[in-house]
Amino acid sequence: MRMSLIWGEVFTGLRRNLSMVVSIILVTFISLTFVGAAALMQMQIGQMKGYWYDRAQVAIYLCPEGSLSESCAGGAVTDDQRAAVEAQLKGAALTPIIEKYYFESKDEAYKRFQEKFSGNEITKYVTPDQLQETFWVNLKDPAQSNVITEAFSSVPGVEEVTDQRKYLDTIFSVLNVASYTAIGIAGLMLMAAVLLIATTIRLSAYSRRREITIMRLVGASNRFIQTPFILEGVISAFIGSVLAGGAIFAIVHFFVQGYLKEAVPPSMSSLVGLGDAALVVPALILVGMILAALSANFAIKRYLKA
Repeated sequence: MRMSLIWGEVFTGLRRNLSMVVSIILVTFISLTFVGAAALMQMQIGQMKGYWYDRAQVAIYLCPEGSLSESCAGGAVTDDQRAAVEAQLKGAALTPIIEKYYFESKDEAYKRFQEKFSGNEITKYVTPDQLQETFWVNLKDPAQSNVITEAFSSVPGVEEVTDQRKYLDTIFSVLNVASYTAIGIAGLMLMAAVLLIATTIRLSAYSRRREITIMRLVGASNRFIQTPFILEGVISAFIGSVLAGGAIFAIVHFFVQGYLKEAVPPSMSSLVGLGDAALVVPALILVGMILAALSANFAIKRYLKA
């Protein structure tokens, strides 16, 4: 009987404050969608880092004609210098950290350049002689790229040693900033949702002040009085959280696994899937309900003490 009375009070409060309840649902939905999108973006960044960092190479660029580098003071790389670089790559000191390496001649570099920029006007103005000979090195542990850099940075015939990971770090930094921005917006929206829930509960309590007074006169406990108001906030937030979860699944299914999967070649990177979304959505719903319960509990306690 007591539970039926509590649920009767809950539905009465939801009906009386329908517009505010809809506002809570919408704010919760938008804020948790941002949170979920940011979480998926972080998961995607982690997967991309694992994929690309393992494939990042160290490029040892050999001296071209007319280079201004100090190590290229003698002009273009000679056959002996090229052989010395390869011998060092095969040496006992570097073999344990190198998975594989290969040499790219000017003609091979030119062919790759033509394929990469096919259809671009720039291909008409580039000749093989303008490109560099390069040793491309794959490491067993990409974090040890500084060993290769230090080993060849001052070797005659080597113009520059470049770790491709520094370009990836720039890209991932931009993606991280976008993710943190989404988290910041979501935090503000969650704060607005918490304040809105508290305001709604106080208004609901004020509109039923006569009923609350009667409950107190007949000896109802504070917990019994507070429970319907807390459930109002939790139910509203739960609906918004479920909608946010549905939006996350829709984003992953239609945008990531639909559009992006077709636009991005499978060999380039792995994308987050519905399994990843299934990990994020329950957490979103739980966060929404906990915040709603805490906010509603605080608001109704403050009202009853006033």
